[in-house]
Amino acid sequence: MLTQPRKMKHRKWHKGTSKGNDVRGTEVSYGSFGLKSMGTKWITANQMESARKAITKEMKRKGKLWIRIFPHKPVTQKGGEVGMGGGKGAVDHYVFPIKPGRVMFEIDGVDEKIAIAAFRKASDKLPIKVKFVKK
Repeated sequence: MLTQPRKMKHRKWHKGTSKGNDVRGTEVSYGSFGLKSMGTKWITANQMESARKAITKEMKRKGKLWIRIFPHKPVTQKGGEVGMGGGKGAVDHYVFPIKPGRVMFEIDGVDEKIAIAAFRKASDKLPIKVKFVKK
């Protein structure tokens, strides 16, 4: 579902650094409950999809789910057994560089117990510490 952007201005990006806390997307705005990040990491499209599947399965397809992040940063990788030099590798996958304080997922239309259980399952699929937040 969430694999890659349709169009990009630049195909390959620099790695960059991720410092400080997030300024945007820190409040629960769409649903009643949210999953907030507590660390800095690159979240891959596969990790996001795995967390989404865990949440929808735990909710038994009731309620509504909002995904507030999208993998837009390309990560390149050179092929196996390729020597040094020869330029930068091809784009391998896409990530979302997450900072502390960002709300990643939001849920509405389910009980608080179900929301907590769903977000606990999703947190097992993510590489960072997360926190359950209410509106």
